[in-house]
Order: sequence, then structure tokens, then C-alpha cells
Amino acid sequence: MAATLLPPRDTTEQPLTEVAVEFPDNFLLIELCGEFDRNLAEIEHKLSVQILRRGNHLVAMGERPAAEEAVKVLRSLYARLEAGRPVASADIDRELRMPGDPGGGLARASRDGKQIEMFKGGAIEIKTRKKLVEPRTEAQKAYVASLFQNELAFGIGPAGTGKTYLAVAVGVSMFIDGLVDKIILSRPAVEAGEKLGYLPGDMKDKVDPYMQPLYDALNDFLPGKQLAKMMEEKVIEIAPLAFMRGRTLSHAFVVLDEAQNATTMQMKMFLTRLGEGSRMVVTGDRTQIDLPRGMPSGLHDAERLLGGINKISFNYFTSKDVVRHPLVAAIIEAYEADAGT
Repeated sequence: MAATLLPPRDTTEQPLTEVAVEFPDNFLLIELCGEFDRNLAEIEHKLSVQILRRGNHLVAMGERPAAEEAVKVLRSLYARLEAGRPVASADIDRELRMPGDPGGGLARASRDGKQIEMFKGGAIEIKTRKKLVEPRTEAQKAYVASLFQNELAFGIGPAGTGKTYLAVAVGVSMFIDGLVDKIILSRPAVEAGEKLGYLPGDMKDKVDPYMQPLYDALNDFLPGKQLAKMMEEKVIEIAPLAFMRGRTLSHAFVVLDEAQNATTMQMKMFLTRLGEGSRMVVTGDRTQIDLPRGMPSGLHDAERLLGGINKISFNYFTSKDVVRHPLVAAIIEAYEADAGT
């Protein structure tokens, strides 16, 4: 029997390359490297390179594309430090996800009558009282731009992609800039395996655990005393979706979170609350519907019915946009793969 000849295996490896970059300010270079060089270690891990420090030079060693990419990231982060802005793990993650995205541009909202002015072509930044929030993926960047540009915006995708967090940040930013007079955050209080009646306390005590993610987001953007005062004065409201019935929400920034758990009638009720000078954001995850079996999701119907209407935007996220622990993306992908089999 004749032997089968196999093609020779290509054992050549791409040669390693050294790419050096100079940083003239040693103090900024120390900040760039981070405590115990943790910033460099994060870049090394994500890009599979080695970064060495030689005086005021950093040298990236690895396959050429990765080494060149590491240097681009280092230059962007150094420019951020030169502008007087800190470098944290989230900033490194953003640079790695959005290479080449210029760091100097802004997208801001400003009152000129009712005109929203957008500065395009650069990084989008959301200014709040406690922190500056920047999108970390291209999908997040497009989503934030849609929130500024459209009176009604939908953000749809898996958990951990920043849909609600960014929406609340934009709401706080618009309030600070005088574009809206109040912020209203809502969720359907669906009994997802839990019975509200058995929980201790009055109705507020029973419902508040469902609203906790909204409180958490607000606490990230506003000082505690200021937030408490704004909530006491009803400038900020957090309420179950059922409490929206009969209201007209004028000059407000309104967020409906977990919208996949709203029924079709609840969704219609909510969307028709939109009043003069208001903006609405609807966020949800179609894979985590807690409604009773057979009851259609209002989010699904809204996608089907409203997709072609001008000034209503739909932004979609995937597991690649998850900005929580890296394992979250892997978990979502595993469940998606199982659902597809």
C-alpha cells in the first residue's frame, strides 16, 4: 500500500520585534507604568507582549502587530496623563478595545434653545458631578451618541454591557447642563421567582431591592448628600413601572430598565408618557425575560413596531461589549451557544 504524502508542516514562527517609544516626563512615565508596573502587566497580558523599561524608554517585545499595538496604547495613555487625566484599568481596557480612537475629542450636550450640539470625530465623554464617564467599546460609543441625538433610544443586549449605567450617566450630565429638569428611573417589578408579598416592610421596602442597580448607578455620579436632597425634592425619582400610569413626563430624562419584563400594554403606557422637552431610554436583555410563559415581551413588540420611526434609535450589544469581569463574557457566550444547539 502506497504511503500517503502529507504537505510539510510550516514550523516557521513570526519573528519577534522590539518597538521602542520615548516618554520625556519621568513622573508621568511612573504613572503610566502604574504601581508595581500593573498597567504594563495588563497590556502585556492582553496583547501577549513583553514591555521593558530602559531609562525613559519603554520597549514592547513580541510579534510585530502586537508590539506596535502596545506602543499605540502606551502613547494614548501617556497623552491622557499629559492632559491631566488619570489612567485606570478601565482606561487601558478602552484603549485596547478601541485602538486609534483619538482621546482629545468630546461630545457634550449644551442648551441653545433645545439644540443638542455634538462634537464628532473624537472620544465621547460624559461629565457627572463625581466622575468623567467614557464609553469603552465602539457599541457603547454609538449608544451614547444616540442618547444625545434622539428623543427615544433603545439599548438592547446582554448583562454587563453598560446599557443602564451609561443611560443614567447621560441623564445626570443633561441635568447638570440644564437640558432636563428631573431624572426618572423605572423598572418593572416582576416577581422573578420571588413573591413580593412575603418580603418584610411596606411597599417601598418590598420594591427597593428591584431598584437597587439604579441607586448604585446614581451613587457613582452624584455625591451622597446631593443625591439624597434631589430624591427628597423629587428631582430624581426611582419608581416601579406601574407607578408611571397616568403621568405626563415633561422636561425629564426617563430610563426604563429591564424592559424585557414589561408587557406590551405596559410598554405602550410607558412610551406614551413622553412629554415636551423629555428624553426616554429603554434598556433590556431579550435573553432574560421573567414574564409568565406565553406572555409576550413589550420590548420585542417595540422593536417590531417602532424600528422604522425617525428619531427613535436602536443600539445593540453583544458579549464582546461586556465590561464586567472577563468571565461574564465567556458565560454569556456559553449560554448563547447552548441556546443555538
